[in-house]
Order: sequence, then structure tokens, then C-alpha cells
Amino acid sequence: MRILSGVQSSGRLHLGNYFGAIRQFVSLQNEGDAFYFIANLHALTTVTDPAAMREFTLDAALTYLAFGLDPERAVLFRQSDVPEHSELFWVLGSLVPLAHLERAHSYKDKLARGIRPDFGLLAYPILMAADILLYAADVVPVGKDQKQHLELTRDWAIKFNQAYVSGYDPADPNGVKGGVPGVLHIPEARIQEDTATVLGTDGQKMSKSYKNTIDLFAPDNVIKKTIMGIKTDSTPVEQGKPTEDSGLHALLRVLAPASEFERIDASWRAGGQGYGTYKQRLLELFHATFDEARSKRAELEQDLGEVERILTLGASKAREVAARQMDRVKRATGLGPA
Repeated sequence: MRILSGVQSSGRLHLGNYFGAIRQFVSLQNEGDAFYFIANLHALTTVTDPAAMREFTLDAALTYLAFGLDPERAVLFRQSDVPEHSELFWVLGSLVPLAHLERAHSYKDKLARGIRPDFGLLAYPILMAADILLYAADVVPVGKDQKQHLELTRDWAIKFNQAYVSGYDPADPNGVKGGVPGVLHIPEARIQEDTATVLGTDGQKMSKSYKNTIDLFAPDNVIKKTIMGIKTDSTPVEQGKPTEDSGLHALLRVLAPASEFERIDASWRAGGQGYGTYKQRLLELFHATFDEARSKRAELEQDLGEVERILTLGASKAREVAARQMDRVKRATGLGPA
């Protein structure tokens, strides 16, 4: 089984990235042939400061490694170090209907929030599809909000195979029932439904774009300030508190052990405790969950040369796979020899 996924380096990685993606990555490296990349090409849609781009890219690498990604068992690399990503992006884009991109939930949501409607934002799902299809991934661990993009990836891969592979049957998309396999392998999504979407400090989905994140590796005083500043309402201490759109309640659900959260939830609904009590417990749970990785990251920061060596070696391994796939794509499309 081949596993492929990435995290965009458009800001410092946060608690939502851990529960929505990174935790899965560390687990899945034990289940198959794992390729994980830092999506810095995607980040160009929001990051225009070159120093910030380098900082966020390094932050992503350090975060992966701090949480236990083992470069002996998984390939870790920068997206921009493998030019085949951009090459397959253009080939796929030549087949993708514009209406598919305009209807993408993520695109419409970002437009509604005032993010500039440039080509990179519109074409984001095509580059994501190229990322996945370049490695013939079987399993793609993604956040719940990326499910539609994975479905589009499958649709476009089937469309490509129908266009360029004689005898291809979309009813048997990977040729496992005796049919003709396509040039592009059709992947499956892997989503953790219970923590696929983590709410941020304002009760919306935790996202760098919304500036409502909890930084995994910020100094202790910053972490405390962020958690104590989580948005809450004015419900009196003695009354039960609402759970809908409550970032504090949702974060306690994610971080507390199930047995403890049952007690927290019962107390929350019954009343008698102020929000400050729950924020203090969330702070304690944050450190209990992440302090080991925070210490590991501090060690990694003392040898950034080793981090760069891991990324360079990872890119070399990734290019071996990516180049073979692009050769197949080129032969199929006539861009290369028959």
C-alpha cells in the first residue's frame, strides 16, 4: 500500500494540523510505503514573503520529525524539489473543466472570506490531484474539508485514463477485476471522522487563514495567552453552557481522554464551573499531549544541517517515483516517445 499526503507551509503548523493530518502520518508510516511532502508550491497562493516561505517550510519539516516521522520508513520532501508536480499539474489542467474548479467548496469559501481570486487559488485542486497521482497513491489521509478535492482527483484521473488508455473501463478503475489498468491510479481517502475538523479559538474551523490557531511550538507564555484568550460567551458560572460552535468545548473533546471528557462534558452542561477552569485544564492537557514533541523539536533545531539532509534525500527518492510516472504520462499523451 502506498500512502501520500502533505501539509501546506503557509504558516506555522498548529493543533488542527496535528489531529487532522500529522498524527495519521506517523501512524500510517508503519502500514505501507509512505510519501509525505511539504506543500510549499500550494503555499504560494498566500505567502509572498520569501523569508516567511523558508521559515514555514522549515517549520513543517521540524514538526513532522518532532512527532516521530522516521525518514528510514517514510519519504519526507519539499514539493518544490520535485518538478514533476508542476509538470503533471499542467497535463491534468488541460483536461479539467473550469466549472469543476468554480464549484469547489474550498474555493467558494475562500472567496467569501475576501481572499484574492487568482489562478493559483482556483487551480489548487489540480495541483493537489497531481501531487497524489504522481505517486500512484492507494491511500490519501486528508482532512474532512479536503474530501471533495480527493473526489475530484479520482474523477480527473478516470477522465485522463478514458482519454488516453484504450479499453479502459471506469467501472473497474484500477483494473483489479481483469480490466485494463489506467496510467493514473485511482486513490482512496482516509479520514478520521471524530477529529477531521478541529475548531479554533473563535469556534470556526481551525485554520491559518482564519488566524484562530493554537501553535504547537510557541513559547509557553504564548500558548497560555492563546488558550486563556479562547472566545467564550457571557453565560453565568452557575448555568450550563452551550456546546454548539464552542471552540473550548471542542478542544477539550479532542485533547482529553474519553473518560475524562465525559466528566468535563457533564460538568459543562450542569453548570457550576467558570470558563476559566476549563481553559486551565485545556492548558494542562495541551502540555501533557505535546511537551515530548516540543522537546524533540528543540533538539532538532540544534542540527538543521541534518534536517536539510533528510529533505534532500527524500526529494531524491520521490523523484525516482515521480519521474517514472511522468514517463508513462508522456508516452500516453504523445509528449514522449511511444
